[in-house]
Amino acid sequence: MNVLVIDDHAVMREGLAALLRQGGDPGCVWQAKNAQEAFQILETCGDLDVVILDLILPGLSGLSAIAEVGRRRPQTPIVVLSSSEAAQDAKQAFAQGAMAYVPKSASHTTLMTAIRLVLAGEIYVPPLVLDLISETPSETQSPPRSDSTKLTERQGEILRYLSLGYSNKLIARELKLSEKTVKAHISALYKTLQVANRYQAISAGKLAGLI
Repeated sequence: MNVLVIDDHAVMREGLAALLRQGGDPGCVWQAKNAQEAFQILETCGDLDVVILDLILPGLSGLSAIAEVGRRRPQTPIVVLSSSEAAQDAKQAFAQGAMAYVPKSASHTTLMTAIRLVLAGEIYVPPLVLDLISETPSETQSPPRSDSTKLTERQGEILRYLSLGYSNKLIARELKLSEKTVKAHISALYKTLQVANRYQAISAGKLAGLI
């Protein structure tokens, strides 16, 4: 797995690099102390699987860096690893294109789970941050239409597992279903709630009182 870590603290960068290498993955871990250094690395590095960055960076902010990295590498998922657990920071990170938001207070297991999810094309929001987001909905966000909350019993079960941060594989194991069937239920769930990803589905489900 090839990873770019963007953080102005060298100890944090080295710690993340060591954690990512523990699995014996022969990929590269690039390190940058600010956005400009990260952009230089993006110009020269080849395949890149994921970017991990802090929101508080010297010079260009982490939020602006998310947007710029997304412009330069639109297929590369971005994981925010931040000391902030504020709902507004999380919402802004997702709005800029982040695929995961992980507080620095979270465990190593949580971070690795988030990375695996974004590599699978999914979004990860830890329960703590998700609860804060659901308590402070956007002023511009309208409640789900009445016909968008009619989930099947199975869709309701899956939505609850999504809210707990379960991957498709873990949901399939818990419900004794195939991953293909779980993906089909999730697609139907997204259509019913009129959302595009698991973050939006969880938010819509909480606003509608479904979870």
